[in-house]
Amino acid sequence: MISMLQKTMRPVWAARGLHKSAVEVLKHPAPEDTVTASFGKFISDIKPEHLSPVVLHRSKRMVLDSIGVGLIGSTTDVFELALQYCQHMYAPDDISSVYGRRGTKLSPTLAAFVNGVATHSMDFDDTWHPATHPSGAVLPAVLALTDMMPANNKPSGLDFLLAFNVGIEMQGRLMRFSNEAHNIPKRFHPPSVVGTMGSAAACARLLSLDPSQCSHALAIAASLAGAPMANAATQSKPLHIGNASRLGLEAALLASRGLEASPLILDAVAGVAGFNAFYEDYVPQLLESPTNGGYMFLLEEQDMGFKRFPAHLGMHWVADAAASVHKLLVGVGLGKVSPGLVQDILLRVPKSKYINRPFPQSEHEARHSFQFNACSALLDGEVTVQSFTPAAINRPDLLALLDRVCLEHPHDNPANFNYMYGEVQVTLVGGDILTGRCDTFYGHWRNPLTNESLRKKFRNNAEVVLPSEKVERLIDVVEDLDRLGNCRALLLQLQ
Repeated sequence: MISMLQKTMRPVWAARGLHKSAVEVLKHPAPEDTVTASFGKFISDIKPEHLSPVVLHRSKRMVLDSIGVGLIGSTTDVFELALQYCQHMYAPDDISSVYGRRGTKLSPTLAAFVNGVATHSMDFDDTWHPATHPSGAVLPAVLALTDMMPANNKPSGLDFLLAFNVGIEMQGRLMRFSNEAHNIPKRFHPPSVVGTMGSAAACARLLSLDPSQCSHALAIAASLAGAPMANAATQSKPLHIGNASRLGLEAALLASRGLEASPLILDAVAGVAGFNAFYEDYVPQLLESPTNGGYMFLLEEQDMGFKRFPAHLGMHWVADAAASVHKLLVGVGLGKVSPGLVQDILLRVPKSKYINRPFPQSEHEARHSFQFNACSALLDGEVTVQSFTPAAINRPDLLALLDRVCLEHPHDNPANFNYMYGEVQVTLVGGDILTGRCDTFYGHWRNPLTNESLRKKFRNNAEVVLPSEKVERLIDVVEDLDRLGNCRALLLQLQ
């Protein structure tokens, strides 16, 4: 009976008059024709010579800034909680260094986690467009993995920078496949998604994985990605960066051991969500192979945004606008800004719910409050690290101004870091109206910090935990990173 059925049954493709090979092509596209494979091949094939002088310069600035914000971040309560958790819940594994803690080492994945938490604990880390925090998810993982490598086989400074830039590039490429990704986020925190992918790509590059393993590392990372925006302005938000760094490293290490995942994770496959589970308007494209000639990194086309004070990037527009009003008030001989002079304050800002916080109750909420940052700059002429201490948050003059703030959301002010502006209009008790507006703050990718300003920020941050001579050595080591035969000099300074 079975043999008779085998003889008489015709395959579905034959019954429909289709050629078998045509069906197989539809079901099994050649690996080199998939978006996922093109990304894996890029990660595996890219070489240090593809890094232009502009990319090297900009990425070294990112490394320096990220280390600095990680060092000052190691003084925060959320970092301390994360570090204690790792030390108490996991067996000692003295391999990779921890920011700001001399003699403290953890396993590579846990070091990537706590250093990522430190980097974002004050919301002081760099920001790019489309909106994400690219360095904090990548640098801690690359540093931890470099620590893990044998002393006689540390990567060169150029190889280190190549891996770092691959991690940054992956984030930018993936986000440019979605229009939604260009706007200030609403559903999930982008670095928890693209940051995890970037960390995996960077670590896969540093491990010299083959194209297939690199693709699997990305697919594994996609299964470890994501964090909701509801945890913005809480102690849990820094965990997003820590987890992105840690889980991306784990994805690369699992892939290096042979773990496999979907070969189509970055492709748009009808009926089966891959990376488009995060971005519904995701339209991916093949990534150009660097072996076909030169390659231009996105960092060459668009510089990075560096923050002058530790708060959500959107705060920098309103702070600069309010600071200009402060300057006008002081300039007319008032000496200081007093709430008694102010009748009301109007902020014209983009509509974004999680950074509209009229009366913040914690430092994390204050870092995500248009109202708080505008009023702080109006009172003091600037926003600084000290603006977010409990004493500064709860001072009577600030609370009095917060009670007089209203928001408007003009149609020409989109929730997009490339196009938004901040406008502060202050009506005085006597009826006079003063207005300040900021279209591009100092530190934005269109108006980047000078090397002098960036190094000043680094010194201010790093000297909170390191002696000044070590801070200066770190500046020199990072500046010379692309000329170092191996990364031991960098690791030594961080120990």
